[in-house]
Amino acid sequence: MPTQMTEEAAGAAIYAAEAARCLGEVKADIAAAAQAADRDPGAVCLLAISKTKPVAQIEAFIERGQRHFGENRVQEAAEKWPALKRAHGNIELHLVGPLQTNKVKQALGLFDVIQTLDREKLARALAKHKDHADFPRLYIQVNSGAEPQKSGILPQDLPAFHALCLDLGLTIDGLMCLPPAAQAAGPHFALLGKLAAQIGVQSLSMGMSGDYATAIGLGATHIRIGTALFGAREGY
Repeated sequence: MPTQMTEEAAGAAIYAAEAARCLGEVKADIAAAAQAADRDPGAVCLLAISKTKPVAQIEAFIERGQRHFGENRVQEAAEKWPALKRAHGNIELHLVGPLQTNKVKQALGLFDVIQTLDREKLARALAKHKDHADFPRLYIQVNSGAEPQKSGILPQDLPAFHALCLDLGLTIDGLMCLPPAAQAAGPHFALLGKLAAQIGVQSLSMGMSGDYATAIGLGATHIRIGTALFGAREGY
């Protein structure tokens, strides 16, 4: 038992040091990118993408003030976050991965924001619960590169889809995109900003570990950072 406790303490110390270092580096980069774009760094929300990461590592970030997190899978979030939310105040959890319609009810009790509203069937499933006391804020996922293997609403279809959501009684707070890996991200981020202005929403979730400075320069309100904070993910 003493050996196990020593190993746990050593692991916690490593997580704490890494969390402090990585948060410091990313926040400095956010401040620099915001300054270069003549923006307030406080207008950029850092989402720590904690998918596949253990609770002990996540807690190291929470203890250093990080309060906004993202997860890709409903089931994984259900295993980690209820206890974390009970133990720590003011946690905001975003779903940034696909949502199956049969997981909607479970997701409502877990997430404060669902960033991946990507099809009519899901919109209708969510609308059935729109009077839920803790109904999450919603972002529409835009398939900015029109990639057939990716989810999301095509840019030309966004106005009609947004109108459908409003007709269903859903409020849309923002847009999210994931640009094609083989293309420069900037034009996709610029497109998302134009689309947001077109339909009158304010929040722009765009930019990840490799391109978040570009996203900030083009108006991102939320950046989704995983690797730069938590390190590489194995087997994902």
